[in-house]
Amino acid sequence: MNPYKTVAFYTLGCKLNFSETSTITRLFEDGGYAKVDFDDRPDIYVINTCSVTDHADKKCRNLVRRAKSKNPDAFIAVVGCYAQLKPDEIANIPGVNVVLGANEKFNILDYLDKQPSSGKAHIENGHIKEVKTFIPSYSANDRTRTFLKIQDGCDYFCSFCTIPLARGSSRNQSIEETLKVAREVAESGVKEIVLTGVNIGDFGQGEEEDFFGLIKELENIEGIERFRISSIEPNLLSNEIIDFVAQSKRFVPHFHIPLQSGSDEMLKSMRRRYLTDLYRERIERIKEKMPDACIGVDVIVGFPGETEDEFMKTVDFIRSLDVSYLHVFTYSERANTTALRIEDVIPMQVRQERNKILTNISHKKKRAFYETQIGSERKVLWEGSENQGMMHGFTDNYVKVQKPFDEDSVNETEELVLGNIDRNGLVSVGIDADMMTVSEK
Repeated sequence: MNPYKTVAFYTLGCKLNFSETSTITRLFEDGGYAKVDFDDRPDIYVINTCSVTDHADKKCRNLVRRAKSKNPDAFIAVVGCYAQLKPDEIANIPGVNVVLGANEKFNILDYLDKQPSSGKAHIENGHIKEVKTFIPSYSANDRTRTFLKIQDGCDYFCSFCTIPLARGSSRNQSIEETLKVAREVAESGVKEIVLTGVNIGDFGQGEEEDFFGLIKELENIEGIERFRISSIEPNLLSNEIIDFVAQSKRFVPHFHIPLQSGSDEMLKSMRRRYLTDLYRERIERIKEKMPDACIGVDVIVGFPGETEDEFMKTVDFIRSLDVSYLHVFTYSERANTTALRIEDVIPMQVRQERNKILTNISHKKKRAFYETQIGSERKVLWEGSENQGMMHGFTDNYVKVQKPFDEDSVNETEELVLGNIDRNGLVSVGIDADMMTVSEK
C-alpha cells in the first residue's frame, strides 16, 4: 500500500519545465495527493531539472540535501533534462529514490514504489530516439498568465546545445488538439497565454499544419485577451507571421528572437540556420509594422573561436539594432556537443567580461525602449502579489508597470497613460515618478 499522501515540487530552468511541472502536479492531484510547499515536510519531492543552466549537478544535490533536511524519510524523484542526459550521475546522489527520463516523467505515479539498490537510485530512462509522444502541458496557479506548451524537442542540433539529446526530435499535437487545450486554459479565467516550447516555429515540422496556421486559429479562442509568442527562431519568423501579429487583436507586439552572435563566422560555427542579414531583416520588418513592438534577443558570449574582433562584431551589430533587451548567456561546455571539438577555447574570465559588456548594453536598450513609451496609452494586465504596497503588470508590448496594490485589479486589464521610470526600472502610472534618462544610467 502506498504510504505517501503529500507532494512538493521544485522546478529549475525554462518556462517549458514549469508548464510540465504543472502537468505532473495535476497527475498527483488526480491520484489523491495533496500538493504542499517544499518546506512543509511532504512525503514526496519531485525535482524537475534543467541542462541549460550551469551547475546542474550542484543545484540538484543542494535541493536533495534541502529536501532530506526537511523530511529524512521523503521519497525523492528527479526528472527533467538533466535526468535524461546524466541519469547515473543523479542516481549516485545520496537520498534520491528514482530518476525518470523524458518519456517516463509523465508516468511518475507508476514508480513511487521504486527504492534504491546498492546505494544507487532506481533509473527509468529510455533512449531519447524512442521519445515520440507529445504530452500537452500548461502552467497552473497563476491568476493572469499561463505558459502553454505547443511543441517539444528540436531537430536543429546547434553545436553548443544538448536540448535535442535531452528532449528528442521536434513534435507536437495537431492544431485541433492544441486548440482544445487552449480552450481548457481559457475556462480557468486566465487572460494571457504564452506559447512555449523548444522550437515553436517548427510546429508541424514542415507538414500540412504549421505555426502560422496555429496562431490564426488561436486568434479565435474566446476568453483569452492576449497571446504572447515566447521565443521563435529568426529563420522561422516569416513575414506572414509578423504581418499577422501586426493586425491581430489578441497576439501582442512582443517578440523574443534568438541571435546568439552578431558574427556570421560564429553563427556558422554554432550551426545556426541564418546569418546576420536575415536577422536584421526580421527586426526591421517588425519595427516597420509595429513601431512600439518590444524585441528581446538571446546572445552567447565566449563561444570557442570568438576572438575579440568577432565579439566586437556582436557588440556593434546589437547596438545597431532597434531591440529592447538582451538575455546574455556565458558559453559553458556541454558533453556530446560538437562545439567541444572547436579549438581556441576562451578563458572564463574573458567570457565573464564580455557578458558584463552586453548586459550593460541590455540595460541601456531596455531603458531607451521604456522611454519611448512614456506618455503613451497602453493596456496593462495587472498581476502579482503585494510587494511593499505595490503591484505590477505588463503592457501588451511588455513594459513592466507598477501602481499601489489593489486586490480588485489582479487579472484585470486597464488602459492607462504610462508615466516615468523609477530607479528600479519600473514605469509608473501617471507622470510623477523619478525620471532617469539613459545618459544618467
